[in-house]
Amino acid sequence: MNKSDLIKVFEKDANISNEQATSIITIFFGSIFDGLVSGDGAEIRGFGSFASKKYEGYTGRNPKTGEKIEILPKKLPFFKVGKDLKDRTK
Repeated sequence: MNKSDLIKVFEKDANISNEQATSIITIFFGSIFDGLVSGDGAEIRGFGSFASKKYEGYTGRNPKTGEKIEILPKKLPFFKVGKDLKDRTK
C-alpha cells in the first residue's frame, strides 16, 4: 500500500473528500517526519515506534578495490515493530 492507496481508503471509509483525506495523511506523516528530525521520534501504540539512530563513523573498505575509506557519522530513521503488529503477522 502506498500513500495514494491510503488516501483512497481514508476517503472511502471516513466518507470524506479527497482533499481532506490528503490533508490528514500529509499531516500524519509530516508529524512523524518532524519527530524524527527533532530527535523525539514517534510512537503509535500497538503498531510500532519510529526513532532516529545515531551511528558513529568508522573506517570501511571498498569491496571492489579493497581501498580503505572513511565512513562519516550519520543519523538514520529506525522502525521498531509493536507487540500487537508482531502478533498479528505471525
